[in-house]
Amino acid sequence: MLKPGAIGVFDSGYGGLTILSEIQKVMPEYDYYYLGDNSRAPYGPRSFEVVYEFTLQAVEALFGMGCNLVILACNTASAKALRTIQQKNLPLIDPEKRVLGVIRPTVEIVGNITKSRHVGVVGTVGTIQSESYPIEISKLYPDIQVTGEACPMWVPLVENGECDSKGARYFVKDSLFKLFIKDPQIDTLILGCTHYPLLMNAIRSYMPNGTNLISQGEYVARSLRDYLNRHTDMDAACTKGGATRYFTTESPEKFAEAAKIFMNKEIGKVEKIELGNCY
Repeated sequence: MLKPGAIGVFDSGYGGLTILSEIQKVMPEYDYYYLGDNSRAPYGPRSFEVVYEFTLQAVEALFGMGCNLVILACNTASAKALRTIQQKNLPLIDPEKRVLGVIRPTVEIVGNITKSRHVGVVGTVGTIQSESYPIEISKLYPDIQVTGEACPMWVPLVENGECDSKGARYFVKDSLFKLFIKDPQIDTLILGCTHYPLLMNAIRSYMPNGTNLISQGEYVARSLRDYLNRHTDMDAACTKGGATRYFTTESPEKFAEAAKIFMNKEIGKVEKIELGNCY
């Protein structure tokens, strides 16, 4: 039987804070540990093997802190590492523990939103190259056509506080133009990176009129709540004190300052943690 612990939330950097924020709104009574591997971010350009290794190290660290359930609040980690960790590592580490990602909850609602059955995805190079969204969408909705566009400049813009700058608008416009040229019938756009909600104003400005926009946070939060409602044993293994602790592999001061951008509030103390060898 699992000893109760906090829900772990992992991201390569800061973007997962947008997911955590939405989860906290839906489930404020739970305890959370957020871990950002900021010293080795971004994960997007890295190989499948390296992303898997780094993600596994983070998952094991959160398990070691007492977490029984870990959310990969990172599309790149979900795309490149989740399945292997679920199938290969969890049975050896502890078959009662769970690791969940952000792609599946996002995919599940797409079929109820798109009318044209043409869906666009914007994400990091790693997420788009993995084709995780087309693969997962085809499993549930084989009639939907998915077109992706990698946006390598969007994350650096967000992390440098340039969300509403002329540069941000230029790169958002350029990426969306390329996407909708590929498939003008797209009527639903998935933001396949947890940083992208901070570019929402620019994204909405350059989407064709009538296009639906899917931001992951609210859907991941709803999916997690439903998951715990269905799995009462895991729910019982989650502590409920309404507290959150933050961990980073880089500077706690830098993390706390950047977190204000993503969560729109002061988060308090941040603790430093080491994860394997830095590359």
